[in-house]
Amino acid sequence: MAVVLPDPQRRQFTQRASARFFHLVDAVGEAHEPTATQLDALASSYQGLGEFLTDCPEFRGLLKEVHPQGSRELGTLVRPLDAGREGVDIDLVAMMDEAAIFKYGSSDGPARLINDFHAACLRYAMAHELTVKRHDRCVTLHYAGGMTADVTPMILAPSIVALHGETCARIPDRTRQNFNLTNPRGYAKRFSTTASISPRFTTGIVLDSAFRAGDKAGVAPLPDTKDVFPRLLSRFVQLLKLNRNVSFGLPTGGENVAPASVFLTSLCLEAYKDLAPLPHASPLDLMLHIIESLPRYFQIEHSHDGTEHWLLQNPTAQGDNLASSMNSRSRQQAFRLWHAKAQRDIEAILIAIESPTGLDTLLLKIEAAFGERAVRAVRAQELQGQAPTRTPSRVAIVAGTGATFATTSRAHSNFGD
Repeated sequence: MAVVLPDPQRRQFTQRASARFFHLVDAVGEAHEPTATQLDALASSYQGLGEFLTDCPEFRGLLKEVHPQGSRELGTLVRPLDAGREGVDIDLVAMMDEAAIFKYGSSDGPARLINDFHAACLRYAMAHELTVKRHDRCVTLHYAGGMTADVTPMILAPSIVALHGETCARIPDRTRQNFNLTNPRGYAKRFSTTASISPRFTTGIVLDSAFRAGDKAGVAPLPDTKDVFPRLLSRFVQLLKLNRNVSFGLPTGGENVAPASVFLTSLCLEAYKDLAPLPHASPLDLMLHIIESLPRYFQIEHSHDGTEHWLLQNPTAQGDNLASSMNSRSRQQAFRLWHAKAQRDIEAILIAIESPTGLDTLLLKIEAAFGERAVRAVRAQELQGQAPTRTPSRVAIVAGTGATFATTSRAHSNFGD
């Protein structure tokens, strides 16, 4: 039975607080975006690995394309929390032709498919002095500096019932010895369509046209950062991922109960689709409404023993539950606690902005929400006494009060962390 929640009652903040919050968010986001050097290394590794896989003789005639998926594709990529890691992560799909199911469709087929890609990636790793690890659904290459590349083989399985079903695919599970439906390209198309929805603001705010998602179309190219990073929806997802990372910290070897990125991203997508067309006073008001409304966008089924089964259906892949990673008591409790904390963290920053307590108090609230790197960025910005340098990929938002502020934007699940 689905749980229906009442509409949240949001605290109202001044236009000054809204403008300064997004001014600070610009510095926080910029500090957590991959650097130009990191993006160049990521693109180079992606291209090199993709070209190697397309040339592998064992996949000749079956491998159609290597293309990206996950946060880099959506524009929600953030740098790792670990300051010792210089690299960022990339998720690749090795899309096989439909005919590959005749080779890998038997009961041992999923395991053989993963094993074949592990063997190929092992050759690549040995040639480039990398390490490689085999998982149930993908193979991970570890580069110097901490960058990783997840290679997920899939077999094309077009669907006439799913949204963007022409890119539906089967993803293997080596342990369960089965295939599941997924659709990372269809998911990305739906995300872009949703991100292109123009929000309605009631206080004279104008969004620059860079917020409109552009349709950009062997090895498929990575999407241009100027097209995917500045989107308002991407920025909201990025902020929630940053707050999640800081709230849960680095993995310590125990159970990782942090909400999966695909779950958070999908909740934000659904909320933005419903709420962006409604009138809001400002981007801040819309963001607060989205965050408060997240629990409305998945279903909860209660079992007779008191356990909960969470459901968030993927409209681009029939039967794909985007909340499947959340079906443990510990993760469900952790999500509820984190959701409440995220709201408190952002409200605390806004209260500090509106109060005369000074920069030190504000920095403490920013650290609790977004970590030490965010504090360093905001302190540097405040000491400079000016907005961060803007580039053509930035998006100016002009408030009715005349204040101008900027936003920039830059999950393992099927769609990456």
